[in-house]
Amino acid sequence: MKHKVEVILFGDAKIAYEKLNSIIKEKRSEHRIYDNELMLMNSIKKKMELIRLNPFYGDNIPKRLIPSEYGVDNLWRVELPGYWRMIYAIQGNTVEIRCFILDIFNHKEYNKIFGYKKR
Repeated sequence: MKHKVEVILFGDAKIAYEKLNSIIKEKRSEHRIYDNELMLMNSIKKKMELIRLNPFYGDNIPKRLIPSEYGVDNLWRVELPGYWRMIYAIQGNTVEIRCFILDIFNHKEYNKIFGYKKR
């Protein structure tokens, strides 16, 4: 039996997604170039579909590295263009799986949240 998989934008990820979408709409209406934003948005949508097809698509983040602020016991990372990252957690049972996209951020913010420092 195949599980039903739902991918949900949640919290900061939902805010980042909506902000990116509004930037694209604003630039489009002003006839400004929005290639980078559009590339990022298309990649987010594609990665969400890949996660829906395979919830374990991303790179598993070791439990010891998961920031407590997320309140989850599993975390997965997906790389996006322009050194952006998307992280998600998986919840499920024998019938359905839910993947919660928790954050979408640039590499600098990712390093800050996970405590990585420049060398």
